[in-house]
Amino acid sequence: MFAIIETGGKQFRVEEGLEFNVELLNVEPGSELAIDKVLLVDKSGDTKIGTPYVEGAKVACQVLGHARGEKIIVFHKKKRNDFHKKQGHRQDFTRLKVTSIQA
Repeated sequence: MFAIIETGGKQFRVEEGLEFNVELLNVEPGSELAIDKVLLVDKSGDTKIGTPYVEGAKVACQVLGHARGEKIIVFHKKKRNDFHKKQGHRQDFTRLKVTSIQA
């Protein structure tokens, strides 16, 4: 059984027991989180597609913690103008583990 959910403006394909990273959420580590923006649920060939969301479907997740991603370098340069600017960025994210999918 799997589901496709939407959180943080992105879509994720999730199954029970899967750990994945989402955009930073304002929740405490160790708490439970129910995501109700479920776009699709598939249970051994029986597929339900939402318009835009499947009614009554939820994905229960456990919040494992918050962290930061790898550092990326943003470098701007204008040729022949002696101009350059170097910036770094690390994206914050929340780590979730799927505990159950209710359709």
